[in-house]
Amino acid sequence: MFRRMTMPHPRTFILAAALMVALPLSAQAAERLITVTGHGTVAVAPDTAMIRIGVTSQGKTAREASAANAQQMTKVMNAIEQSGIAKKDVQTSRLSLQPQYDAKNGANRLLGFQVTNQITVRIHNIGNLPSLLDKAIGAGANEMSGIEFVVSEESKLLDQARGDAIADAHRKAVLYAKAAGATVGKAVAITEQGSTPPPRPFQALRASAAAVPVAPGEEMLRATVTVSYELGP
Repeated sequence: MFRRMTMPHPRTFILAAALMVALPLSAQAAERLITVTGHGTVAVAPDTAMIRIGVTSQGKTAREASAANAQQMTKVMNAIEQSGIAKKDVQTSRLSLQPQYDAKNGANRLLGFQVTNQITVRIHNIGNLPSLLDKAIGAGANEMSGIEFVVSEESKLLDQARGDAIADAHRKAVLYAKAAGATVGKAVAITEQGSTPPPRPFQALRASAAAVPVAPGEEMLRATVTVSYELGP
């Protein structure tokens, strides 16, 4: 007895052939890419300063220490306000009340209390900073934990660094492609890597009645991008 052979439908051959062609092309397309990293930097002088300044007071009782601190701190804040600083630019950053003990000879005798009241002040005109510090110290400020310089238009300035980073990436892609005997096509993927500068810690200051020299220097704003380009023949 002879069995009838069933032939595959023509569409089956077409689909199989399409898959055989599509897979190598997809892999080939992935291999025809070049991925590079570009960097851009912008140097800019800070235009804003932030200082932490305040008063530390002692007293035999908590009430006595608090009263002395409040009186002295009021003078300091008045001096800051008279320097042209808006109230919105002054914020309490630390307020503490701590007992003070005599730990000598194993004794734990209470000596009194210490109150620290510290504020953070934002100065939009850095040129006014030395004068403000002198007035605050003259009014009784005896606690300063540091100073920080800030670029107020940081986001806009970073856009320039981002543009430079893209240009740098394209320059590298052209260089590598030329060395490999190829040409650079359109960008197919762009990834940005941490464009904000690392935070600068508050720099220590010492309370002194003498004029305080201030050098804000420059901030380096950096942008880094990874770009994938198509490669042409």
